[in-house]
Amino acid sequence: MARVLCVHAHPDDAEILAGGTLALLSGWGHAVTIVSMTPGDCGSAELPSDEIAKIRRKEAAAAAHLIGAEFRCGEFRDLAIFNCDEARRRVAEMLRLARPDLVITASPIDYHCDHEATSVLVRDACFAASAPNYETRADQPAPALKAIPHLYFADSVAGVNRFGIAIEPDFVVNVKTAFETKRSMLSLHASQREWLRRQHGIDDYIQTMENWTRERGRVVGIDLGEGFRRYPGHPYPQTPLLEELLGSHVVVHGGRQHDFQ
Repeated sequence: MARVLCVHAHPDDAEILAGGTLALLSGWGHAVTIVSMTPGDCGSAELPSDEIAKIRRKEAAAAAHLIGAEFRCGEFRDLAIFNCDEARRRVAEMLRLARPDLVITASPIDYHCDHEATSVLVRDACFAASAPNYETRADQPAPALKAIPHLYFADSVAGVNRFGIAIEPDFVVNVKTAFETKRSMLSLHASQREWLRRQHGIDDYIQTMENWTRERGRVVGIDLGEGFRRYPGHPYPQTPLLEELLGSHVVVHGGRQHDFQ
C-alpha cells in the first residue's frame, strides 16, 4: 500500500484535475490524503469569508470521504499563498505529518497565483521535509521524512498556461471507470456553482470539468483522461511510482500504452 498526498490550492482543485486518479488509487487500497491549502475563503460574492470557508471545508471533507480519503486544510488564505520561509516550513510540517510515498501537486504554470505558489512550495517542502535539521517550528513537530517523496504535477486548468498554450503531460491516466465518482466528488462542491458563473464565466462547472477531462483524454486517444508530469529535478526520485500504481490505466503521451506492470 502506498501513501498518496495530493496538495492543491483550493477546495475542488484536486477533484477537477486529479479526482479520477485519486479515486482509482483509493479504490485499490492506497491511503489517499487530499489537502487544500486554503478553505476557499474568497469563493463567494454573497457570503463573508468565514462563512464560505466553513461551507467549503465541509464540502471538501465530504468529497474526500466519498472515496475513503482524508481531507485536511492548510489554512492559508485565498490570494495569500506566497513562497516564503514561514510558508515553506508550514508545508514541510504538513508533509511530515502525512508521511507520503508520493505527492501530487499543482502545475508550476497555471492561471492562478495560488496554484503556482502551491506548486513551488510543495516542490521545495518535499526536499526540506526529509532534511533532519530543517525545523518547521511547529509546537509538536513531526519527525523528518526518511526520504524525498516522489513528486508529480497535475494538469493546469484546461491543460494550458496563462496564455492559452498547451502544457503537454508526460502521461495521461485513463479515468473512464472512475469518472462518475469524479463527477460525484465535484458535485459536492455545490457552493461554487454561482461563484464560478460570476467570476469565471463558467455556467456549468461539472460540464466544464467533463469537457476538460475529455479533451485531455483525446490527446492520447482515450475518452476521459487526467494528465501528469513527474518532477525531474535532482535529487527527487525518478522511478515511475505513480505510473506503476496505476498500471494499465496509464497512457504515455505520444500514444504508447503503459509498460508499468
